[in-house]
Amino acid sequence: MHYVSVEGLSKAFGIQPLFDGISFHVEEGDKIALVARNGSGKSTLLRILSGQETADTGTVWINKEVTVALFEQEPVFEESSSILDNIFFHNNPFIHAIRQYEAACESEDVTQVQDAIVVMDELGAWDFDAKVKQILGKLNIHHLSQPVGKLSGGQRKRIALAKTLIDIGFEHKHVLLIMDEPTNHLDVSMVEWLEHYLNAERITLLLVTHDRYFLDTVCNEVWELDRSNLYSYKGNYENYLEKKAAREESESASVDKARNTYRKELEWMRKQPRARTTKSKSRQDNFYEIEKKAKQQLEDTSLQLQMKMNRLGGKILELKKVYKSYGDLEILKGFDYTFKKGERVGIVGKNGVGKSTFINIIQDKEAADSGKVNVGETIVFGNYSQTGLQWKDDVRVIEFVKNIAESFPLATGGSMSAAQFLQLFLFEPDKQYTYISKLSGGEKRRLHLLSILFRNPNFLILDEPTNDLDLPTLGVLENFLAEFPGCLVIVSHDRYFMDRLVDHLLVFEGDAVIRDFPGNYSQYRISLNDKDNSPTTKTVAAPIATPIQKTVEVRKRWSFKEKREFEILEKEIKELTKEKEEINSKLGGDSLPYDELQKLSTRILTISGMLDQKEMRWLELSEMQH
Repeated sequence: MHYVSVEGLSKAFGIQPLFDGISFHVEEGDKIALVARNGSGKSTLLRILSGQETADTGTVWINKEVTVALFEQEPVFEESSSILDNIFFHNNPFIHAIRQYEAACESEDVTQVQDAIVVMDELGAWDFDAKVKQILGKLNIHHLSQPVGKLSGGQRKRIALAKTLIDIGFEHKHVLLIMDEPTNHLDVSMVEWLEHYLNAERITLLLVTHDRYFLDTVCNEVWELDRSNLYSYKGNYENYLEKKAAREESESASVDKARNTYRKELEWMRKQPRARTTKSKSRQDNFYEIEKKAKQQLEDTSLQLQMKMNRLGGKILELKKVYKSYGDLEILKGFDYTFKKGERVGIVGKNGVGKSTFINIIQDKEAADSGKVNVGETIVFGNYSQTGLQWKDDVRVIEFVKNIAESFPLATGGSMSAAQFLQLFLFEPDKQYTYISKLSGGEKRRLHLLSILFRNPNFLILDEPTNDLDLPTLGVLENFLAEFPGCLVIVSHDRYFMDRLVDHLLVFEGDAVIRDFPGNYSQYRISLNDKDNSPTTKTVAAPIATPIQKTVEVRKRWSFKEKREFEILEKEIKELTKEKEEINSKLGGDSLPYDELQKLSTRILTISGMLDQKEMRWLELSEMQH
């Protein structure tokens, strides 16, 4: 089914076009990733498709049977309303019934729960409720009566994601889901669940993401928005990189040819008298087209930079028997660790286990309860945090960087100017004279990162550096860090980024247990699924008794609603299994007409998907009981 057709679409802010005369089509079942550098118009294009913005020129046709759902980077809520009210706000009988049921369960009012169950039974809404529970549970959304206005940025992002996924579950079957950086603020288990969910739901998808593993798992086509043009590549991210390199090589040859022609035409133009014939006027018009092509800049985002880093002495950073806790919450318990020259360590763990506290302690931004943190005299920290770019007065980008330093020292001798360093990180000369306040959110993140690196640190700490950065910038950053000779500490949920840059991991497991895992992020994730723990994995702690992890309290019996859900699931699984067997028996016959064969084949695919979902929930409930 044809979902979307776009012809000759253009949009500009001021004289600079974001995209110019682009055309594309979206078919049912497409899963497309849109990539471009920050400020190129990705979010604007998504908002035009969702009807929240209008283009300057061009046409956008959307099939009248298709519903467009947009998940944005900055979600909008009714701040004073509860999580429950914000998620279930549609005037739909199923949504209203589930909202009343969830509210009754939250209040634990037996009468309200029983009344809500009657309504759920009448509507047959339990399938939808099971899906809602899965989404809320996997995204760690609880306490639905809390007002949204009091939540953190990460919690708000997860609630917005849950709201979007629940909304499209209640829409009719033709939905185009548009997502702008859906994996920001999600931990790895949530990202992996979202990958599975988007694949299992057979959704038609257009998304912007910097997570390359997520892109590869979910998408089968990549669109690139580059210099106002749109390029399409079938296949995964690796295929996109190969095809893009071939395109740029071809364009480079074309530009070189245009430059040769331009020189000849420029000489002709200078010799011409002011009064030109019709023939020469035609040649003059053609000259300006050649000039535009000849002056085209083809940026190379690869980075080879030998930096002259501040010298590292023999002593780097040492932690001896460090303790830190907040009340009953233990973060560090007799922690010992010595950083070595050139060490590249990733820090992983769930939210709230002390990763941020740890990096604050090693920088002396937060005091330990006891123990010693010895920092070498030559250490210069560079800390890229999630707080974002800070500036006092609204100045131009180039002025902001020059206030840090005029130049960046190189190992080969000489230096790189602030303007050259900016261009290296994809700030073109015209963008360098833009005021900071006029930059997009992603461009501010890029400038923040650049300003940290430009200070020439020798101990670099990056806290979620990939959030809101575009893929071209990530390529530049990874190349820079690959050549970085100092110590590197990375806190990130980006599996691709960590795999490429770290040598080992400090895994914060909670209750002051920290493991040193000798491998990258993917190897660690594989090890979690391995029943036999690797003998090379060790616990990093003081030479005292191993901290005993608190036993998670296991609920001995279900709640009323969980018992009811389990009973319904057993009945539904039995009925679906029986129907599946009957269809398989029919499909084994020889006399089925084509139409009936096609209908049964479609139905058995639907049943298989429903069984997978219901059996997964049945297992979750079984584990809770036993």
